[in-house]
Amino acid sequence: MAFSLEEKDFVSCCGSTKFAKDMASASPFGSLQHAVSVARDVWFNRVDVNGCLQAFSAHPQIGQTHSPSVASQASAQWSKGEQSTALATATGSSLQELFEWNARYREKFGFVFLICASGRSTDEILSELKRRYTNRPIVEFEIAAQEQMKITELRLAKLFSSREDISSTADKYSTAKKAEEDRVSIIGAHVTAASESSTGKPIQHPARTRPPITTHVLDVSRGSPAAGIEVLLEVWRGFQSRPTFGAEGGGSWVLQGSSKTDLDGRSGQLLSIVDDVSPGIYRISFNTGKYNPSCFFPHVSIVFEIKESQKREHFHVPLLLSPFSFSTYRGS
Repeated sequence: MAFSLEEKDFVSCCGSTKFAKDMASASPFGSLQHAVSVARDVWFNRVDVNGCLQAFSAHPQIGQTHSPSVASQASAQWSKGEQSTALATATGSSLQELFEWNARYREKFGFVFLICASGRSTDEILSELKRRYTNRPIVEFEIAAQEQMKITELRLAKLFSSREDISSTADKYSTAKKAEEDRVSIIGAHVTAASESSTGKPIQHPARTRPPITTHVLDVSRGSPAAGIEVLLEVWRGFQSRPTFGAEGGGSWVLQGSSKTDLDGRSGQLLSIVDDVSPGIYRISFNTGKYNPSCFFPHVSIVFEIKESQKREHFHVPLLLSPFSFSTYRGS
């Protein structure tokens, strides 16, 4: 059964008007999994920084149940339910400490501390707040965006359940989501779809709406996206299935696509939009020296492998760059 939903329904799930409009345009959805897949694409690839901040501002701070810019009555009710465990385990002193740390966090980062609070105690939330307070702003923004996506996914499940009795579908989705969250780090936060549902049968993946390999670059030293960086995507081809570390020959790198990062630090299309990406060893390279001539790294290359069992998955390979260091992770 297809579920046709309106913009106001999606505003309750995520306070970004851009997100809500794009989701309403993509409606109807054949299943909860389909809606979640599209939601991830919209949130991570179409919503800009201002849209993210708009979504963040729609949440009350932890310890409260109402935000001045609350998106809807449904959103307010869901926030209350999501914080129920925290409020039930709170004491007067812990609430006061939480209030003080919320204020410190907002002063440092400029937005409310965001965490998927469902099932978490006050002490757990306070501990996480203190840990994340030490992050650099650009890293913390990434984590907050991940937490927003977790909240959005939970609310989409509630939205679908309220329209039709699809509890069995929601249960399968929750099980798959828990399994995949166990496989990712706190920044990977760009969560990928699980390969099997709780029944053990393969999930029917919707058709891709974006290339299977994407990237973006964040300039950590400036606290902003890195625009104008040249990006190359290559794949290994040769009689050896993979390049040998420390040895030459056996094959070569074949260019698949090139682009430059835009004002949001995201690359253009590096591969065609295909349902099945070819398994193999890939290399994504960034012309960091041209972007910043004083950078210690003239260019940065990241080599990764896509296995046969992963050809329907999405691979987002970001670069977090500063003049004397860089890091990466697999997102979605």
